[in-house]
Amino acid sequence: MSLITRLRKRTRAWARRRHRVDTDPLTIPTRRVYILPTRLGLMYSGMLFLMFLGAMNYSNNLALGLTFVLASMGLVAMHHCQRNLAGLRVASTIAQPVFAGQIAQFAIAIESDSKNARYEIVAEVDGSIATPLSIDPASRAITTVEMQSERRGRLLLDHVQVSTHYPFGLFRAWTHVYIPMTCVVYPKPAERSEAPPLVQTDIGGAQDSQRGDEDFAGLRTFHPGDSPRRIAWKAYARGQELQVKQYSGTAVTSHMLDWDSLPGVNTELRLATICRWIEDAHSAGRAYGLRLPGVDIPANVGIAHRQRCLTLLALFGLES
Repeated sequence: MSLITRLRKRTRAWARRRHRVDTDPLTIPTRRVYILPTRLGLMYSGMLFLMFLGAMNYSNNLALGLTFVLASMGLVAMHHCQRNLAGLRVASTIAQPVFAGQIAQFAIAIESDSKNARYEIVAEVDGSIATPLSIDPASRAITTVEMQSERRGRLLLDHVQVSTHYPFGLFRAWTHVYIPMTCVVYPKPAERSEAPPLVQTDIGGAQDSQRGDEDFAGLRTFHPGDSPRRIAWKAYARGQELQVKQYSGTAVTSHMLDWDSLPGVNTELRLATICRWIEDAHSAGRAYGLRLPGVDIPANVGIAHRQRCLTLLALFGLES
């Protein structure tokens, strides 16, 4: 670990002890804005110092005047850099769930009530730097930071650094925001294997209108586990991809994804397998239910049903 990285971690830990957990939303006060010159700013200061020595050595009033004008511009830039950050309101938003191993994206809302526009506002999380954004007077903008998810559960983002180099890049002003944000991380689906057992059932209004056994409704892409009797062999013989016939009616073929149907398998592999079954059933438009220890979800279809089942798998054994 480099010296700069260690220094940044210690600085962040000190700032957390000082500010503690923030309210959501947080209006950044002036006292919480830190500012230091950048590398360009240090070079600019060195240039002004050399200009001052040369002007004093040769008693050149014009050179002295130019040096003082440039120094004044630097001080004004420092003032505007800090003011560009102070007074902004930072708020969390809902993070979309991801599967384990994918990159989670946390959307952060930044709002300004000032009559002045804000420029080059950057959000950063552990080296993941968002695209700089500009905020019009009395308006709101959304920026996104990324975090790598490693395991199922809730991925916590408890720290965001908001900074700016505006104007000229001579100074860097930043602040630490400690608003806890979470993202649900689903188990990583297992590799495709045998489909779960099928159950003939009628779920009434929850059924997909394109599923049934009475009237032909069209074709869809073949998925592992589909009955060979429903494959459109004539279309396949004409060189088309492997497709399955769909029928409309009230008889719906559903899955019951049962925890006990995978005996002798460890917890994480069971969750990954059931996650794969959910994804396959959802993409095929089939109804499915979920049965876990202490949980029994009846068969249904739709995005909300999928999200509910996957969330139960993500938090299984981690939260009551």
